[in-house]
Formats: sequence, C-alpha cells, structure tokens
Amino acid sequence: MSVTATHPADAPSDGALTHRQILTILSGLVLGMFLAALDQTIVSTAIKTIGNDLNNLSAQAWVTTAFLITSTIAAPLFGKLSDIYGRKRLFMLAIVIFVIGSALCGLAQSMYELAAFRAFQGIGAGGIMPLALAVIGDIIPPRERARYQGYMMAVFASASVLGPVLGGLFSGTDSFLGTAGWRWIFYINVPIAAFALVVIAKVLHLDHVRRERKIDWWGSALLAVGLVPLLVVAEQGQSWGWASVSSFACYLIGAAGLVLFVWVENRMGDDALLPLRLFRSSTFSVASAQVTIIGMAMFGGMSVIPLYLQIVKGASPTKSGLLTLPLVAGLMIASVVAGQLVARTGRYKIFPVVGSLLMVIGMAVMITIGADTPLWQTDVYMAVFGVGLGLNMQSLVLAMQNSVPAKDMGVASAASSFFRSIGGTLGTAIFLSVLFSLAGTKIPHEYAKAGATQSFTEASKAHPDQVASLHQHLSGGLNDTSFLNGLAKPLSHPFFVGFSDSGDVVFAVVAVLLLAAVVFSLMLKEVPLRLVSGNQARSEAEAVSMNKADAAGGPDAGTADSGPSAGASDAETSAVDPA
Repeated sequence: MSVTATHPADAPSDGALTHRQILTILSGLVLGMFLAALDQTIVSTAIKTIGNDLNNLSAQAWVTTAFLITSTIAAPLFGKLSDIYGRKRLFMLAIVIFVIGSALCGLAQSMYELAAFRAFQGIGAGGIMPLALAVIGDIIPPRERARYQGYMMAVFASASVLGPVLGGLFSGTDSFLGTAGWRWIFYINVPIAAFALVVIAKVLHLDHVRRERKIDWWGSALLAVGLVPLLVVAEQGQSWGWASVSSFACYLIGAAGLVLFVWVENRMGDDALLPLRLFRSSTFSVASAQVTIIGMAMFGGMSVIPLYLQIVKGASPTKSGLLTLPLVAGLMIASVVAGQLVARTGRYKIFPVVGSLLMVIGMAVMITIGADTPLWQTDVYMAVFGVGLGLNMQSLVLAMQNSVPAKDMGVASAASSFFRSIGGTLGTAIFLSVLFSLAGTKIPHEYAKAGATQSFTEASKAHPDQVASLHQHLSGGLNDTSFLNGLAKPLSHPFFVGFSDSGDVVFAVVAVLLLAAVVFSLMLKEVPLRLVSGNQARSEAEAVSMNKADAAGGPDAGTADSGPSAGASDAETSAVDPA
C-alpha cells in the first residue's frame, strides 16, 4: 500500500484543530446534514397527498423503500472511498447526485417513476450523512465531541421540524408557481444544495492521507444482489403470498448474495467494503445490531403516525407535520443532554440502555391509540419515544467510531448509517405491508359490525350516494382515501377504527422488536473514549511510520510502503476492544 499525506496550510502539525477551525468546517458540514435530514422527514407528511394525486397510495412503500435501498448500499461504498480519496470530494459528489435526483423526483408522473428517481436520489443521500459523521470524527476527539453536539443537533432538529411542516405546507398547496405544491418538496433541495456546495468548497479543508487500495466493486454488487430481493419480497410478499414461488426465489437469491458478499469481504481483507475484522470488536458488533433494530423502529414503526394523523384524525398535511414536533423535541433535548453528560463523564453505555427502555414504553403505550384518542395523548406518547431515540442515536455512533482504528473512521461512520438504513428499509417495507394488509381485512370487519347499528343504518338511508362511493372505493383498495372527507361521520367512523386498529398491531410488533434493543444495550461493552481526534491519531501513526522509514533508510517523509495495518499507532488502536 502506498500512503501519501497532504496537510492544509493552517493545520497544526499534530493534527489538532482550534475551536475556530472546527466551527468553520462544521459550517459546511451542517448544510449537507441539513439537506439529508430534511429529506428524511419532508416526504412523510406529504405521501398521502402524493399517492392520491398519482392515484396509487398503496404503492407508497416503494417510494420510501427505493430511497432506502440505494442509500443503504451507497453508504459503505462512500465511506470506503472517502478513506482512500478523501472526504471532501466524495462529500460534494454525494450532494450533486442527491440534488439531481431531487430535481427528477419533482418531475415524476407516477408513483413508480417517483420511486425510481428516489432510488437515484438515495445514492447521494447514502454518502451525505456518513461522510459528515466521518469528518466530525476526524476533527473532534470522542470526549470533546459533545461540546459541538449542540450545533449539529440544532441543525438536525431544525431540519426534522421543518421537514414535516414544509412537506405538509407544500402538499397542502394545490399549486405554487404554476406547479403542483407537493413537487416543491423535492425542488426545494436544489437551492439549498447549491449553497451547500459553495460553502463546502470554500471552508472544508481537511488533512488527507491518500491510500492506494483496491475498490471492492464485487462486494458492492453482491451486497445489492443480497439486499434487493429480500427488500422486494418484504414489499410484495403480501400480494404474492409469503410462500409463493416468487417469494422463495427472492429468499434464495438474497441469501446466496449475502453469503457470497461475506465470502468476498473475507477475501478482500482490508480492501473490503465492510472489513470483517471490525466485527472482532464486541462493541462494534453489538452497536451495529442495535442500530439495525432502532432503524426498523424509527423508520418502520413511526411511518404509521403521519398516516394515522391524516387519515384517522383528518389533520391536514401541515398540521400532521406540526403534530410530530413532540417526537422531534424529545429527540433533540435527549441528544443534547446525553452529549453533555458524555463529555463530562466519559461514560456512554447508560444512555442506550435507558433510551431503549423508553422506546419500548413509548411504542407500547401507542398500542392504546384508537380512532377517538385525543391528540394530546398521542403527542405525549411520541415525546416518550423521541427521548428514547435521542438517547440512542449519538451514543451508538460514538461507540462505533470509538471502537475502531482511526484509519477506519469513514468505514465505521458509514457502517452506522448502513445498518440503520438496512433496519429502516426492512422496517418500512414490512410494517407498511402489514399495516395495509391488516387494514384490508379490519376495515370491512368494522363495517360489518357497524351495519347492525342504528346510526349507520340511518346514515345509509340518508346518504345512499355516499354508501355507493364507499363501496366503490373499498373494493378498489386504499389507493385514494380523499373520499372519506365527504362522508357522514357514522359512515366514515368504521374506516377510522379499522385503520387505527391495524396501526396498533404494528406498534405492538415494534414494541416486541425493541425488547431486543434493550438486550443488546445491556450487552454493549463500554470502551474508554479516545482523547485524540481521528486526524491526531493518524498524524501520530504517520510520524511513527516516517521514523521507522528513516531508521531503516527507507523512502522520504510523507510516503511509506507497508502492509495492511501500516501506521497503526497506540493512539489509534488502544480503543479497539478484544473480540
């Protein structure tokens, strides 16, 4: 392996950066993070309007799943490439891909076309978040990272708050500048991305060590072969039948792809897309498993909430976005408090433990949500879940970054996004499939029960046209629920009861799943946090390598030839716990 080091002119020789330099770099990072975080939430409150406008609401899972599939596969590839070629150019490339995909999404004419463009957009999104986390790990030591966590969480929280609100605002507008309002959900990314690119090009100057390594293209291809069929069957299993020939074909192809992926990763060694040696660290392995489960709960379980608020409670897209603020506020406050406590104490294990318990409690109480549950009660439940989520998010990323050598910062940061995306993709596909499958049986069952009541009978006689419309839409599936707005309450209430009961089943499944997160959090081994940043650790490693080369009469300073683990200094490896 050939290693070539380049340093920015104003960087201290030991790799440390001043507070002012860190803030300058963060100003570029937060714009990219804002872009990715905004898009994670902006679609959720608008998906009902989009589905109704494109006349295929039941295909909404494809829109979310396609984005998550490509972002999942792209994350480890961007992380590995950034370790080789540097963070800045890959970070900017990810933003360019993301914004092109955003513009295409705004032009979509069908739900499946929108899903295809969201897949392209997801490639860029797969690089933005993990690379931002990797840069933060490069410049800030784990113990001091909480000092700057407030800035990051303020941006993340702002994007999370603005996402649902803007999504609801645009989708609630019939037309804006001559274009359907919901299309601006995607167009708004274009000016933000353009500004982000200018700022990043100007302020993001990082110490970079070029490593000549092979790119694991086979690993990337086999990862796609392994994941895509499994995600497709998760989405289509309801209509195909879980034991159908098509489903079994997906099971076999996916399993074969994953087995071959592991085999290739083992053969590639340090050049692997996801080096298997990282899993020798019990902290990395356990945190990866917990991140996956939390991703399933966060993306899959909570995807039911906006649908419940809009369909059952009749909230406008804008109002349903505002009603999710308690969850975001709980997440923000818990993350900031946890970060400050980690900085003061150096201990982080307690936060995933408490956070996982709160997520179980929050999801368990959501099982009680029904068609007539007051909104304030739903908000309280969401806040509890948000606090639990906030205690987990930063703590687990910190644990994964701290458990690997500094040279693998990009891979470790990408791994956290990778496993969260895997969980989110599976959770979204599975839980939305379960939701609509149950709704298809529970809603007719509720109408059968309501048919014997006096209020339903009287409303049916008074509004025969509404009854005809009701039968027509129920027989055609749940592609368009806008007809509910014109129904008399006795005629629409059974629909709301059936849909909310279906959501309760999903909440129950997620609550049981989160019990595994509690177990993993108890198993998490707490490794002492490093007191140096990734750049400082690499600078020490580089100095050691050059000293050895000088002592042996080797190559000039700045270039060294060695094996796969060259440059692993004590500062770099001391935080890696034994298997």
